[in-house]
Amino acid sequence: MWALAALMAASLASAQQAQHITANFKDADITQIAEAVSAATGKTFIIDPRVRAQVTMLSTTPMSPPAFYEAFLSILQVYGFIAVPAGDLIKILPDANARQIPSIDLPDRVSATSDEIVTQVIDVRNVSAAQLVPILRPMIPQYGHLAAYPASNILIISDRASNVNRMMRIIRRIDQVANQDPEIVPLQNASASEIVRVVNSFYQGAAATEGVAVKVVADERSNSVLIGGDQAQRLRIRALVAHLDTPLEAGGDTRVRYLHYANAEKIAPKLKEQITGIAQAAPGATGGGAQASPLAQAEKNAMVWADPTNNALVITAPPKIMRAVMDIVDKLDIRRPQVLVEAIIAEVDVDKSAELGINWAAFSKGDNIPAGAFVSPVGGTSIVDLAGAIQNPANASTALLQGTTIGIGRVAGTGVNFAAMVRAIRGDTNTNVVATPSAVTMDNQEAELKVAQEVPFVTGQFTNTTAVTGGSVNPFQTIQRQEVGTILKVTPTISAEGTSVMLKISIESSSIGQKPAGAVDLVTNKRTITTTVLIEDGGVVVLGGLIEDNSVKGEQRVPYLGNIPLIGLLFKTRNATSTKNNLILFIRPKILRDPAQAAFETDLKYNYMMDQQKDLNRREALPLLPGVSRGKLEPPPQPGTATPPGNASAPGASPSGVPVTPGVAAPDAGAAPEGAAPAPQSSPPPAPPPQGKP
Repeated sequence: MWALAALMAASLASAQQAQHITANFKDADITQIAEAVSAATGKTFIIDPRVRAQVTMLSTTPMSPPAFYEAFLSILQVYGFIAVPAGDLIKILPDANARQIPSIDLPDRVSATSDEIVTQVIDVRNVSAAQLVPILRPMIPQYGHLAAYPASNILIISDRASNVNRMMRIIRRIDQVANQDPEIVPLQNASASEIVRVVNSFYQGAAATEGVAVKVVADERSNSVLIGGDQAQRLRIRALVAHLDTPLEAGGDTRVRYLHYANAEKIAPKLKEQITGIAQAAPGATGGGAQASPLAQAEKNAMVWADPTNNALVITAPPKIMRAVMDIVDKLDIRRPQVLVEAIIAEVDVDKSAELGINWAAFSKGDNIPAGAFVSPVGGTSIVDLAGAIQNPANASTALLQGTTIGIGRVAGTGVNFAAMVRAIRGDTNTNVVATPSAVTMDNQEAELKVAQEVPFVTGQFTNTTAVTGGSVNPFQTIQRQEVGTILKVTPTISAEGTSVMLKISIESSSIGQKPAGAVDLVTNKRTITTTVLIEDGGVVVLGGLIEDNSVKGEQRVPYLGNIPLIGLLFKTRNATSTKNNLILFIRPKILRDPAQAAFETDLKYNYMMDQQKDLNRREALPLLPGVSRGKLEPPPQPGTATPPGNASAPGASPSGVPVTPGVAAPDAGAAPEGAAPAPQSSPPPAPPPQGKP
């Protein structure tokens, strides 16, 4: 082994002369490598007995003696040893004693990449040296040393030259001159005191944790914010202040909101209640004698009022309440869909009556012949009434002339007198009323369509005798007017899905009926339905039918004799009445979600009216008023255009500006609603009743 060391020393001596060394060691003792380095560089090493290690070093590139020495220092660092210069000697020691061993400063002769133990004193000028210690401590090994002297604001670092050089570069990058001048940020929209309160609340904990003094002060006179402290912190705060100083949509704490669809007078009281509830529920709101915060006081003083002229809301409130109120207004002030409600009222009344009877009488004037008779009114007239009318024609009633009456008899001063009457009467009354009322209304808004006459009814009669006029009688009557016709009241409510409509309906169909016998005034026939139904959009529903079928038969006869076949007809009268009343109502709602659907339905009705007018305005062969034209329904102007007074718009224009063909529904400027069928010619849109007779 000593022979191998001698050969290696000889080879290293020859390599020193050539200034190139190729070192290759495998499991060699570290002392042997120290001997080789000493032979190559001429340095004297003193090795501590605790320095023990088996080293492997492989190299294929020749190196100079100084490079060989630097490689030896790297081997010492890897195995936990240090080389400490002591004059001309170099002591090899464990690195655990590096802190107590004197070392040298980092002079120019020591390479910045060397693993030599050095001590460096660094003067920190712009930042606190004590604050750098916890930052740099993780980058110093355990055998190294890092300390700060706050009085002189310096750092003392003891470590290998390469790591000390790295620490110096890091400290130079941190130790920069910071701009400590305060920044003044003028505010345009927000309040300086409110901004400072928010920023201080946000950065209070962060500044204490980071140890960076950042101060934010408000200047109320100029409405500006003064920011002082670290430049990076100031930049963050300035960005935050700029973000908070954003203008509101209308600026300030007071806004005027114009409503498009909702009613400002109805919404304002509800919004005031909402604002009061928010202010009372706020955390800063206190009761009694406690002092409320400025924000809570501002929320308490929030107000809202309506301007009916412009249909606008004037709202004064802090930003938080302002946003909540505006969100509510956005949800309420929306375009609500409309509902077209079409109804069909079909009423068919059939009244039939028939009477047939015979009256006869036999009597004598002067002879004692018993008298006999069968007298029963037929159609309100008997043989006695007929005989009275013959004797006094002036007092005859018109009721005696109704029906068919055949009479025969003899009336003389002597002998037997007799008279007989055969009377037959038949009455048929048919009433067919078909009404198609329709109305367009907003969602949840009641609509009323009334097509009726005000008919007077006598409710009382009075007479008044006045002494001033000599006791004259002054009769008068009290009259009450009643509407007779078709009255439709409907309140639609569209479901949340928008596919069905709940209708609250009240329909009345009344007319003046035939005055029956014994009636003192006019008689009205009235049919009403009040109900609430749920109908699909565009569907047809039968609301109900009021059906009456009465059949009455009457007979008046002489007992026993009236039952004899054929002969019994001379001793009886018969009457029969049959009354049938049919009333069926159909209802169909259509949801008009946009202007295109509304224009489509308008064109449909408009074309129907033009067809009806065309049928009425046919030219007469011999006009009674030549040169005088009837009124004509002119097409309305196109949307967005104005028609001069007295000038009709272009013929064939529809309400939506599309040419109109009589009897054909003209679509709106947009496409017709999906599923909409073409309008039938000369017919209104309500759905037909179901098949079969009503």
